[in-house]
Amino acid sequence: MACTSTRPSPVSPLPEAGAELLAQVARLQQDNHKLARINAALIERIESGMAQGNNPYTTFQHSVVLAEQVRERTDALNQAMAELKASNHLLINARLRAETLRGEQAAAQKAQESERWIRLITDNVPALIGYLNADLVYEFTNKVYEQWYCWPRGMMLGLSLREVHSEQHCQRLDAYVARALAGESVTFEFAETNINNQERYMLRSYVPNMLASGEVVGIFVLIRDITERRRTAEALHQAYQHLEQRVAQRTSELTALNGQLLKEIDERRRMETRLREAKLEAEQANLSKTKFLAAVSHDLLQPLNAARLFTSALLERPSEKLVRNVSNSLEDVENLLGTLVDISKLDAGVIKADIAPFALSELLDNLAVEYTQLARSEGLELRFIGCSALVRSDIQLLARILRNLLSNAIRYTYSGRVVLGCRRQHQRLSIQVWDSGMGIAEERLEEIFQEFKRGDVQRRDQDRGLGLGLAIVEKIAGILGHRISVKSVPGKGSMFAVEVPLSATAPKNLPAPSMSEPMLERLQGARVWVLDNDAAICAGMRTLLEGWGCEVITALSEQDLAGQVDNYHAEADLLIADYHLDNDQNGVDAVAHINARRSRPIPALMITANYSNELKLQIRELGHTLMHKPVRPMKLKTAMSHLLGRP
Repeated sequence: MACTSTRPSPVSPLPEAGAELLAQVARLQQDNHKLARINAALIERIESGMAQGNNPYTTFQHSVVLAEQVRERTDALNQAMAELKASNHLLINARLRAETLRGEQAAAQKAQESERWIRLITDNVPALIGYLNADLVYEFTNKVYEQWYCWPRGMMLGLSLREVHSEQHCQRLDAYVARALAGESVTFEFAETNINNQERYMLRSYVPNMLASGEVVGIFVLIRDITERRRTAEALHQAYQHLEQRVAQRTSELTALNGQLLKEIDERRRMETRLREAKLEAEQANLSKTKFLAAVSHDLLQPLNAARLFTSALLERPSEKLVRNVSNSLEDVENLLGTLVDISKLDAGVIKADIAPFALSELLDNLAVEYTQLARSEGLELRFIGCSALVRSDIQLLARILRNLLSNAIRYTYSGRVVLGCRRQHQRLSIQVWDSGMGIAEERLEEIFQEFKRGDVQRRDQDRGLGLGLAIVEKIAGILGHRISVKSVPGKGSMFAVEVPLSATAPKNLPAPSMSEPMLERLQGARVWVLDNDAAICAGMRTLLEGWGCEVITALSEQDLAGQVDNYHAEADLLIADYHLDNDQNGVDAVAHINARRSRPIPALMITANYSNELKLQIRELGHTLMHKPVRPMKLKTAMSHLLGRP
């Protein structure tokens, strides 16, 4: 692209010279006109003198004078005509030069307009465009070119290549510039960094500006940014290389596998018949395993329940310290088994949320009282910040979450305090448990919610547990749709929070059970029948209930009970029955058979290790009370007192 200079051309003085010549020609024409008039007058005078014919000598003398004057005038006229001819020639030359000047001015104006349009176009092209003359001096640069090299507008023009760029930059370009000045079009990639330390890959093109004679008078420069294309190409190349390696590896593997498969086809065909038989055996074994696990879970809880009843009875009487230790150990085992049962129920989707509005103080106040004593026994302080907000959740499941969080906080805190409080966050409430314990490393914050993951260090006098507390918290929170969050600083403590939605409606007021009479007074003299197929359970239950003042009759089956109570007609105040009985019988049917033979039905308390919702709904519809194994004595005492107090 040829560049046209924008500097104005000097104005030629030819128009002024032409005006002076025109004025001189006019003066000469005026003098010529005067000489013509004089000449005419002289000729007229001579002719009139000759006509008079007075004196010949005088006439002759006058003629000579007149001839001399005519000659002088003729010479003057000839000189004037020569000057006029010269002036006309100068005038013609002046006019020609003036027309040439006007043509050059028009061409210069047109060139300026063309340059303006070229600059407008090149400034909006997303590429660096420039022009260097044969001396490598910049005569044209577009806007993008100046912006990339951080030069003010137009300041690069008139500067040489080495004045604009560093010596190192120029040395890298010298070979390509030399080839372009030799008449060769050159295109090459070039990595460069501008003054702002921006590194880009550039595709440079040098095109020589050659005259018809072959002389190179300049270089057109075109530079395009190919950084993204280069990076994409490199990524594609790496991906291609990786793909080739993977294809080669897979091909090799498939070739080897193909040989093995060909050998295994015949063997697999022979095995198909045996697999069908094995599948049938596996299905039968799986069914047996399911029945076995159900039986094991029941049988495992049965002796634990009996031990709990024995030790609870002993704790209410003067006893040795060893008995309390046994009770504590059994309670730990009970908690561990209960936790495992909870995990299995959560994984099986047995637990369903019963979402309802309630006052959060109903839950937090009780938890604060419960865990204040526990924290004090561990040498810690529990600080509770009350909250009267109304929330929507399942109060029982939310209590499980908070109990686990509070237990963990006490378990992993050596000294200091645990804080239970709430913070409002728009339409939600964040219930938070803070502790000053050992804290958790950031890389373990996700891991601690996995099953069987425990803290590295905790109180020496506490059991290590199974590491299921936070796993249960996360699973229950998923059922409720609540978000669990945790923040921790190693060596300073942790904060666990559960977000619950606020409620705009107040909960319905439920009638509280009447506890005006002491529970033991209600149990004194109560006639209780116990139906359980485990003799140890019956013995433990008898010991516990008689310690509370009850009259107890225990039986291992319906027939055994019928023989002791006059075929169910004897007076009774309460029936406690195990759900699982011998010979595929169950406590629900047994209670129905017993009450069918009585004029007035006996209130029934059903005890079971079955946590299914179906059984819970069935017993609720029948009007019975349900308790899950292992039975806690205080809960049993409360349930019996409530049933005995009903009209």
